[in-house]
Amino acid sequence: MKFIQKNIFNALLIIILLLIVLVPDTKAFFIKGLMEIGFYKPNVEIPKENVDGLKGIRFKDVNGNLVDLGDLKGKVIFLNFWAIWCPPCRAEMPSINKLYDQFKNDKDIIFIFADADGELTKSSRFMADRKYTLPVYKVESNIPEQLFTGALPTTVIFDKQGRLSFKHEGVANYADQKIVDFLTQLKSAN
Repeated sequence: MKFIQKNIFNALLIIILLLIVLVPDTKAFFIKGLMEIGFYKPNVEIPKENVDGLKGIRFKDVNGNLVDLGDLKGKVIFLNFWAIWCPPCRAEMPSINKLYDQFKNDKDIIFIFADADGELTKSSRFMADRKYTLPVYKVESNIPEQLFTGALPTTVIFDKQGRLSFKHEGVANYADQKIVDFLTQLKSAN
């Protein structure tokens, strides 16, 4: 009994660490908590690399509709690459959903939430189960490495002229006021 009393803290710590490592929702919950206390704030600096053109970068939604980024000139584009199995992706989803809810009726800002695995049925069910309203797409063309190198999650934002205005690899709190102001600023710019 003394052994158990002496090592109960260590056993609990090991159990918590195993949960964080083995259960994606537990790890996402932990990361989300870190986001809420101020970690993982996105840096809204304009990236140094540029994309030659958006024409031909296509995504397909659940209904089979194709979206070509080149056809969205004149609109701000918020593009997020994610996967169901990715704990950091799961952690930032509530913040992205909150941001989307703020702008979903704004016709000048388009949101594309691209499932990197391309499994629209699974990702749509995943979103519905968690009451997220994010528009889910799958990639239907080659994506330039300046936009997506395979790191999940990756978020890119284009201005109304189709210029890359923001790129962030890794988890971030997109409900942060800096991002809201940044999108509003891009929308207002000519």
